[in-house]
Amino acid sequence: MKAIVQDVYGNADVLRLADVDPPTPGPKDVLVRVHAAGVDRGAWHAMTGLPLIARAGFGPRRPRNPTPGMDLAGVVEAVGAEAGDLKVGDEVFGSGTSTWAEYALARPGKLARKPAHLSFEQAAALPTSACTARRMIGDAADGGQTLIIGAGGGVGSFAVLLATARGDRVTGVCSTGKVAAVRSIGADQVIDYTREPLTGRYELIVDVAGNRSLRELRALLTPRGRLMLAGGEDGGRWLGGMERSLRLFALAPFVKQRLGAPIVLTRRDVLETLTGVTPLIGEVHPLAEAPTAMARLAAGQITGKAVLTVDHS
Repeated sequence: MKAIVQDVYGNADVLRLADVDPPTPGPKDVLVRVHAAGVDRGAWHAMTGLPLIARAGFGPRRPRNPTPGMDLAGVVEAVGAEAGDLKVGDEVFGSGTSTWAEYALARPGKLARKPAHLSFEQAAALPTSACTARRMIGDAADGGQTLIIGAGGGVGSFAVLLATARGDRVTGVCSTGKVAAVRSIGADQVIDYTREPLTGRYELIVDVAGNRSLRELRALLTPRGRLMLAGGEDGGRWLGGMERSLRLFALAPFVKQRLGAPIVLTRRDVLETLTGVTPLIGEVHPLAEAPTAMARLAAGQITGKAVLTVDHS
């Protein structure tokens, strides 16, 4: 089968399209014929091997798993004997392993049936980014102002969609080229961070840009407001965004503001709550153009989500 592979860590030029053996499902696995796969920061970390502490999982010297990708949408090709209620022919979406390929494995608890109103491309854009945004936004409305920093990206655009849907008054922060898109998905106010400072007080701040200090963010919160962090690509090579998260966890017990940096796992029950969300998809590339998609992601040039499509014809 065709798959994107890498032999070493590095930038997007380490990725290439190759012929590899298709995966063999175990008794608890579902084999999915991939029609579309999501592009996200998790794949960037796996590609670059950064932060360095992550190589404990990725592989210390070279990628333990040569094909990147977590999110997918496609059709069930085979089901292991202990893989639950999915059956061959079901259209599904969710998270698996090595999804930038014609076929990929996933566990049934991380897959949901794709509703007919979502295309494969839309469904593949949802899993990791939308589940992360949902966890950061939370279930109950905060009843006031919400600030979303990085609103033009994958997680940020889903955060805008989810917060506006529940009635928050949302201010999105993004770069100049993404202002119109963020406004189009429902933000009440959009701040171009290259031209305007951040001001005001907010009940909830979601920061997925990762380049502002905790002091600066807390100054924008109400006394009992909530700050949620994700990402943090501007951290050091060893810990990356974990540096800021570790400082946040150390500070959280001593302040009245609620501070969090959640670890998010894709689950079927959460995926099923997100099927009413129409993702902001900025770019769709064929599988062979994965290096281009990753280079543009790293440069911050993608608005919303990028998706790879797989042609089985």
